[in-house]
Amino acid sequence: MTELLRRGRASLAFSFFAQGAAFALLVTRIPAIQDRYGVSDALLPAFLAAVPVLAGAGSVATEQLVKRVPASALLRWSQPVVLLALVGVGAGDTMLQLAVSLAVFGLSVGVLDASMNMLGVSLQRTYGRSIMLSFHAAYSLGGIVGASFAWAGAHWHLALWVSYLPVVVVLVPAVLVGSRWYVDGDAEPVTEKDSEAGAKGDGVVFKLLLPLCLVMTFAYIGDSTVSNWSAKYLQDVLGSSEQLATVPYNVYMVTTLVGRAIGDFGVRRFGAAAVVRLGALVAAVGFAVVAGAPGAWIGMAGFTLVGLGLCVLVPQTFAAAGRLFPGASDAAIARLNVFNYVGFLVGSPLVGALGDAWSYRGAMVVPMVLVLVTLVYARSFAAQPDRYGGGHERPRTADVGRGSNGL
Repeated sequence: MTELLRRGRASLAFSFFAQGAAFALLVTRIPAIQDRYGVSDALLPAFLAAVPVLAGAGSVATEQLVKRVPASALLRWSQPVVLLALVGVGAGDTMLQLAVSLAVFGLSVGVLDASMNMLGVSLQRTYGRSIMLSFHAAYSLGGIVGASFAWAGAHWHLALWVSYLPVVVVLVPAVLVGSRWYVDGDAEPVTEKDSEAGAKGDGVVFKLLLPLCLVMTFAYIGDSTVSNWSAKYLQDVLGSSEQLATVPYNVYMVTTLVGRAIGDFGVRRFGAAAVVRLGALVAAVGFAVVAGAPGAWIGMAGFTLVGLGLCVLVPQTFAAAGRLFPGASDAAIARLNVFNYVGFLVGSPLVGALGDAWSYRGAMVVPMVLVLVTLVYARSFAAQPDRYGGGHERPRTADVGRGSNGL
């Protein structure tokens, strides 16, 4: 690996870290945001839903923008906008200012998520081995750091902008400096098969992409279930203390970090399809343990298993899209990324509605079943045969075209 690639990988990992921190700072302080602006409980879901909807629009726009602008340039400028919008959320005084800040945050997050994963898939293809999980491990680490800063701000009763500003002051110049080393790896040459698929129209392409879109949606339904309902489930259903109820999400984030940190080794040794199957099974077992848990500690163990299983699905879904469409991976990833937000939008209301109408134990069975459906589509994660006749990705270090700084 050249020094250019090593720097490109490190700088991209830092971008994942920064985005994990920014997102955690936003979502973990939602009650404080609600209090600051006087957002009613009835109006809050509309504000929360607007962010993933606009992020989906930003991801769709990225598919078109990347045809004219390198993904590295989109990431370079969208990430500071996300961070500055975060400060806007904490510093405003009126409902209009909150709406504008969240709108900017949502749109720029869509561009950021899509372009960040485009560069990750491109670098993995250039390396010729699995490294995608390591980027998402950096995101998990950023989430833990961001949540810790949010806890400190809440503990010391700091104003939102006081909590956000120091983090943003550090991260904005850091990501701008790091963006000098982003690498826009060349796409694979378009094969005859790719050309034929393109000639038949986008409907055929989306049909091939659909299994991965479903897996992405199911994974985020599971993730949003843990993010939004684990504390309530432990406290209201399993009778834990309020303090103990805050633990499952933190443990979930840690196990997500651990699973992603070691996941690339599993992919290299056993293949992506095997790792995805194992991850889906572990996550399903975790949800089953949660649904049947007799007490809080068993429930916490179940959420831990869920994190260990789910953590591999999203990074491998992006990587599989890159392999499936080697000549059009940027477009495939932009479209796939939309289903990240679909799962986020569907998951929390679905579990809440089922919990209210039926029972929260029964509601936990739904993400369990959806995650198991991933097993049906696991073959979509298998390495695609390349033009040399093998079944594995081929190192392409000689094909690296340029860094985003013109090298």
